[in-house]
Amino acid sequence: MNGTAELSRWTRHCRAALVLAAVLLSLAACAKKPAPSSEKAQLMFVQTAEDLKIDPAQSTFRLVKVNPQTLYFSDRPLRIAGHITMPAYLKEWTAAAGPENFTSDPPNATLSIYTAGQPDNTLAVVKISNPITDGNDLVYSYKLIEGKIPDAGGATALFIDWIGPGGGAGAGFHGAGAGARGVGVRR
Repeated sequence: MNGTAELSRWTRHCRAALVLAAVLLSLAACAKKPAPSSEKAQLMFVQTAEDLKIDPAQSTFRLVKVNPQTLYFSDRPLRIAGHITMPAYLKEWTAAAGPENFTSDPPNATLSIYTAGQPDNTLAVVKISNPITDGNDLVYSYKLIEGKIPDAGGATALFIDWIGPGGGAGAGFHGAGAGARGVGVRR
């Protein structure tokens, strides 16, 4: 019986080892492989401000007391996130040579505006251009695509479409995910 008990214990250990090996192989097969260096980030941006002022006659809106840091993030497969200063963000509008930059191909963006007394934020999809800083404010020219921009606003977030392959500025944002300068570069 002693030999049978040892054989049974050995069989259990072998089964456990096989199960563990199968689990590890499954995890290895499902593990995210590092992105090839040729993949470029497609970054989206978020700017927040304390208030929003609209000038419909000039087709501009003002992000009042805009956060001096612009957030950026990418979707799969690179999953990059971070923030850049306002001067660095504004530089990216013209950083790419030729027609592949936000100045030449202005992005769409969604304004999310808090209005006191309203149960939901007001959303408006706009095409933005000509960003200009004015003190602690950032002023954009806009063209309304969808929705309605309220006459007065409150806390505002601007969600800006991506810059990267097939949109905005060509082969990737220069501060992250491509090239050697800036934050967020993956090596």
